[in-house]
Amino acid sequence: MTSIDDQLKSHRDRIDAIDDQLLKLVNERACHARDIGMIKGEGPIYRPEREAQVLRRLLKSNTGPLSDEAVTAIFRSVMSNCRALEKELSVAFLGPLGTFSEEAASKQFGGLTSPVECISIDEVFRMVEAGKVDYGVVPVENSTEGAVGRTLDLLMMTSAHICGEVTLPVHHNLLGSQKNLQQINRVYSHSQSLAQCHEWLNSHLPHATQHAVASNAEAARLAANDPSVAAIASRRAGELFSLNLLAENIEDDPKNTTRFLVLSRHEVAPSGRDKTSLLLATRNIPGAIVNLLEPLARHQVSMTKLESRPSRVGVWEYVFFVDVEGHQQDENVAAAMAELKNRASMIKVLGSYPVAVI
Repeated sequence: MTSIDDQLKSHRDRIDAIDDQLLKLVNERACHARDIGMIKGEGPIYRPEREAQVLRRLLKSNTGPLSDEAVTAIFRSVMSNCRALEKELSVAFLGPLGTFSEEAASKQFGGLTSPVECISIDEVFRMVEAGKVDYGVVPVENSTEGAVGRTLDLLMMTSAHICGEVTLPVHHNLLGSQKNLQQINRVYSHSQSLAQCHEWLNSHLPHATQHAVASNAEAARLAANDPSVAAIASRRAGELFSLNLLAENIEDDPKNTTRFLVLSRHEVAPSGRDKTSLLLATRNIPGAIVNLLEPLARHQVSMTKLESRPSRVGVWEYVFFVDVEGHQQDENVAAAMAELKNRASMIKVLGSYPVAVI
């Protein structure tokens, strides 16, 4: 009978052989990626549509035992390291390190080689528009609290394009330098995070006052310096600031998810499963919205989002953010948009981009 040690050695020897094959194949892949970069010349290094196609094909072929999430993470990292042979991409996000924006950026790009921490969402937009970074990642909506107003306001004015989206399950944790909840007099976090944990805070920390700050990571920094303060933030923020994990997954909705947009200065080709974001305005007359959106229905373009926002041009005047399925180059989407241009008082294509892959 084969001993346990012999069985382990057999498996480990096989793993070593597979690792050698993987290393050879990954380097072969990197050589092809580098050659493609030389052929493209000055074109964009990061091609969201191509990477989405690669990931979708791999997920379709995945038979396990690795989960789709694991497969996606592995190959995003491989693609990131292959891109780095051409250039290390700079990516701006709402900092400091430890925010969910950083986590979303790292997820989308398979790790960050040149992270750029910004003090506000406004600064992320400015950095992209000025060409000081290659890409920017900003939150746009949360499944619990809805739209991020500042991002929508900046999309009205920006010259940047949306080239991708990231969906991130958001799990909030209560962090602090203390170990007893009774020691906590104040809770710091971003305003959206405080709202997403409203019921938990009322139930477990009714005596503590709540204070909104610029980011969850900033809240963690403040909590590290005061034992009477706790922060709502990510596990990574807790690790960065050496805080105790006082309570985990305190969000009121266990399915709490935030959607982020990837900003760039270039547009994206169709990937086969895309989304187009539009900014529309119309005259304030009865039936204006129905008349404006009718071409979408007639050309069988599915609308997945409709969000109104004050236009900041006149009192009680609004613009509408619309997401539709499909790329602006798709025949039915292009036909609907051609009619929209004749009906809307203003139309701006914010970007066509691949639908988020896991």
